Amino acid sequence: MTGKRIGYIRTSTADQNTARQLEDVPLDKVFTDQLSGKNRDRPQLILCMEFLREGDTLIVHSLDRLGRNVRDLMDIVEELTAKGVTVSFLHPVLSFAGDGDSPINKLLFLLLAGFAEMERNLLLERMKEGVAIAKRCTICNKSRADHDPSNHSFTSKYAGRTPAIRANNGKLAELQTLISQNTPVATMARQLGVSRQTIYSHLAAMKQTEVAA
Repeated sequence: MTGKRIGYIRTSTADQNTARQLEDVPLDKVFTDQLSGKNRDRPQLILCMEFLREGDTLIVHSLDRLGRNVRDLMDIVEELTAKGVTVSFLHPVLSFAGDGDSPINKLLFLLLAGFAEMERNLLLERMKEGVAIAKRCTICNKSRADHDPSNHSFTSKYAGRTPAIRANNGKLAELQTLISQNTPVATMARQLGVSRQTIYSHLAAMKQTEVAA
């Protein structure tokens, strides 16, 4: 008896297009997860593996859609082929059905899965480095190519934006002078190089301080 053709689709986020992964591929049933593939704990993957029976074929767009690390990929494929399920990938074209699999296919599978895992780990490492630099380094006027974080003093970029008007840049004293001269808000904003909303915010804060006093 001919088995069913079952598709498994995974995207990392809900707004990614799932249709393109197995577009125009004839399938009897499709299981779709919209979350990270960092481990096997995915609701639809679990249901898919329980649903598959001997003689069925699981069709997946690529290795990284089924698993993001070599161990998980190997375990999933071995578990499915052990109960008579064929696992087929479209990119690259690889198919596994158990003990009769080509040694070349097995080697290619391990190599591609290893490269995919390494690429993901490198990406995560670069992201962590970028976040660490962004948290420590003040924004400077140099281009990214010329920017050497080791030459700068460090502060938290994530602690909030540095106020445009503050005592140590002289603008606070200038603002107070302009206020004492009854300068229009638009003129104050233009002279200080800030938005009118910034002026209004400082005026409100100063008023609250006076009331509290």
